[in-house]
Amino acid sequence: MQKEDRRYAAYLSILRNELVPAMGCTEPIAVAYASAKARDVLGCIPDTIVIGCSGSIIKNVKSVVVPNTGGMKGLESAAAAGVVAGKAEKMLEVIADVQPSQLPLIQDYLKRAEIRVEHLMVDRVFEIQITVAHGGDSVTICVEDTHTGITWIRKNGQLVFEHSANRPEEGDDDDRSLLNVADICDFANSVEIGEIQDILSRQIDFNMAIAEEGIRHPYGANIGKTLLLFHGNEEAPVEIRARALAAAASDARMNGCSLPVIINSGSGNQGITVSVPVIVYARDMQAPEERLYRALALSNLIAIQQKSYIGTLSAFCGAVCAGVGAGAGIAYLQGEDYVTIAHTVTNALAILPGMICDGAKPSCAAKISQAVEAGIFGYQMYKNGQQFYAGDGIVVKGVDANVEMVGRLGRQGMKETNNEIVDMMLEEHPAN
Repeated sequence: MQKEDRRYAAYLSILRNELVPAMGCTEPIAVAYASAKARDVLGCIPDTIVIGCSGSIIKNVKSVVVPNTGGMKGLESAAAAGVVAGKAEKMLEVIADVQPSQLPLIQDYLKRAEIRVEHLMVDRVFEIQITVAHGGDSVTICVEDTHTGITWIRKNGQLVFEHSANRPEEGDDDDRSLLNVADICDFANSVEIGEIQDILSRQIDFNMAIAEEGIRHPYGANIGKTLLLFHGNEEAPVEIRARALAAAASDARMNGCSLPVIINSGSGNQGITVSVPVIVYARDMQAPEERLYRALALSNLIAIQQKSYIGTLSAFCGAVCAGVGAGAGIAYLQGEDYVTIAHTVTNALAILPGMICDGAKPSCAAKISQAVEAGIFGYQMYKNGQQFYAGDGIVVKGVDANVEMVGRLGRQGMKETNNEIVDMMLEEHPAN
């Protein structure tokens, strides 16, 4: 692919825009960000907060630990942390600088402030509306579609900011419609390393740091540590180590670790899943650094291509898309061509298209392990002369057609599933 090609610029732009740092699960962080921004516009600490969220936001915040809060969970904790100690200018690292001395302030604020959660009955899957008030003044901020995508701000009922929530249209630098597996392979082979090195070296450093943290220390259900324990620890096969380190990163991230990750498609878990297994394989085979960068460019873009059809949030577990991307990246590391990578993607998509997303929580690490296994096995199948054919369930002819088909399943077919999951999670059940 030539640098003058429109796709070259688009793919670079997509990587720059998507592979950004975030500290903590991105949905509660989005609530903290909107709350901190609303406080700034209000000009003081509010007395009341109303947190309005679409069902998918409620689902993804309910069970995950908000980092730097001493283990607290939930929308109220995320909003309180943002209001009391958040730095809105740091975007998805809004509460990265919370100090231990501020924890009592957050806890006290939760006790004295009036904080209410409302389920927004809207068609939009991703919507947050934060209303803060003090005295006679109030501010409402609306975030739509992306975690920092503020679409409008009202102060005392007057519109003071407005911006379209829509994705860039065709012709813009960030045009996702240009993504396809053949061109992604071409880009990975031809991109100048200097143009992606900074982006991807940060992904390597950040995501491996939290993976190693998750292996060293107990977090959540310890999925990563358990995988290694039952497969020989350091002597485990590379496939197990790839799954274990990816899972361990999620173990840490879902359970309050304050280390940042480089996200993919708005998700830290997806950023971990699409990168850590590829890095583990590259280190095991002592692949040249340049080969690793190219493999990561490919794995990230293949995951983003899938999510461009599904959307930011869905009942479809995004780790599946990232695991498919990881399988393709591992195939690329092995020197495979477009044909093998295309079959890897199709095979992997046929294995786990029904895995549901029931919010961010410790079991995400186990789902990541399974998604990576599916990605790797999709590659191993084709290397063994095996594949899934058009007509096998929802499998159709052509890798990009399969990506689009699974995207349709995630965006349209699982709408009612998502609603039912949210309803189930909002029901009161006794603790186990």
